[in-house]
Amino acid sequence: MAEHRSNAACGAAVRADLVEVFIFRRGAGGAVEVLQLLRRRSEDAAPGTWQPVIGHAEAGETALTAMKRELREETGLEASACLGLWQLEEVHPYFLASSNAVVLCPRLVAEAPPRWEPAPGGEHEAHRWIAVEAAEEAFLWPGQQAAIREIRRAILDPASPTAALLRLE
Repeated sequence: MAEHRSNAACGAAVRADLVEVFIFRRGAGGAVEVLQLLRRRSEDAAPGTWQPVIGHAEAGETALTAMKRELREETGLEASACLGLWQLEEVHPYFLASSNAVVLCPRLVAEAPPRWEPAPGGEHEAHRWIAVEAAEEAFLWPGQQAAIREIRRAILDPASPTAALLRLE
């Protein structure tokens, strides 16, 4: 029988220092659009791909504090200017071979004012707004696609019993 060893150097580490923020806005007639940012081709992490706001928590930061900071740094949007902030309940784990880590990424959803436009920072070269109905297919990664499904079901659906529970003060 194989001996099981509890050793941090064996297997993959588990990380939860990455955060994601999905931004949406409501347009004319209540149409909802989701923001995507294009990673600079010189970036180390998924260059040339369309992503939500993604960043790392810094030393001493909570996930929520990191999400609000990344929101400001990557788009210029202050959390206080948002029409609403929600946490997502689902966390989609993924394996990152380059770090030998299983990553768990907490997610925040921010509603921007109707005509707000981002001022992307140095990590991004462009942005675009995608109709929420097409947003799932517009994201590359399964976890981000799942986040769009959760946003539609748990936050945007007027009949959602969870929208008020996920809303942050």
